Amino acid sequence: MIVVMKLEATPEQIAAVEKRLEAMGYSSHLIQGVERIVIGAVGDKKHEGASSLSLLPGVEKLVPVMAPYKLVSREVKSEKSRVDLGCGVVFGGEEVVVMAGPCAVEDEAGLFEVAEKVAAAGGKVLRGGAFKPRTSPYSFQGLEEDGLKLLAEAREQTGLKIVTEVINPQDVELLSAYADLIQVGARNMQNFALLRELGRQPRPVLLKRGLSATIEEWLMAAEYILAEGNYNVILCERGIRTFESYTRNTLDISAVPLVNRLSHLPVVVDPSHSSGDRELVPALSKASVAAGADGLLIEVHPRPELAMCDGPQSLTPEDFARLMQELHVLAGVCGRTVRAPVPEGATRGE
Repeated sequence: MIVVMKLEATPEQIAAVEKRLEAMGYSSHLIQGVERIVIGAVGDKKHEGASSLSLLPGVEKLVPVMAPYKLVSREVKSEKSRVDLGCGVVFGGEEVVVMAGPCAVEDEAGLFEVAEKVAAAGGKVLRGGAFKPRTSPYSFQGLEEDGLKLLAEAREQTGLKIVTEVINPQDVELLSAYADLIQVGARNMQNFALLRELGRQPRPVLLKRGLSATIEEWLMAAEYILAEGNYNVILCERGIRTFESYTRNTLDISAVPLVNRLSHLPVVVDPSHSSGDRELVPALSKASVAAGADGLLIEVHPRPELAMCDGPQSLTPEDFARLMQELHVLAGVCGRTVRAPVPEGATRGE
């Protein structure tokens, strides 16, 4: 259930409600929105005296949460949450934030080249895997901490924020020391030990939908993170496994407006993994913006034909720049914004 507090409720009244909830066996989660202040009461069984909470000073009403996912639902928070990475990079607002870069950090020269071009094209977040979960144990597994150090250097050079994937719970502390946004890959969506660990640290989390996960399972995975106290979660639709063989996965474009209806969390789309085909990435990116996505996660490599992983789905920097220009125009039609590319010969801010 949720306890809806009066807007004029004092901090002391809120604290008294939280103390009472915890004494009744619930865990309490304060969610302060624009329109109302609510306290989410999460527990696995009902308490007979719960109705007495409505008598406490500052309480407006009690509302049962019908969805199995509690803290991520629109019932708890009616307006869209915003996840702020700092320096004007905010998911869940008017701007569609574009994250781009190579599937994996391969070397310094290639990473810095693509980072500069992503920034010039209007991207705001640099993606790059330092730890890579691969289907084959013989495939390139990433540069690990050396890759994280290169990402941090690229951030210093370009001003881009960085997003990179965590695989093991024991690596969360290491990743949080480098990344601005920590990604949970599709294969780890239901790695509950990992989700709980991410919920106990402050870095925002990008949670990808599992290969065969339902939307409810995806939202329940997000609930694990919020239940531990980290409310800075972004959902990522990356395509699901179907019977279709012409694409790597099938982009569930309906998931974007549906999740926007069910949850207050920002939702972004990965058009690269959704298709596995660079020629489809522009169309899927535009469809995602039109459907209401709060961001895009696009693979860009300076020489896709030489990429150590996911070359067939990676755009060249030149193709990415053209796409960003098209998205800039489309977003305006949809009442959103996408950062425009820097004109050739100019610098950001001119």
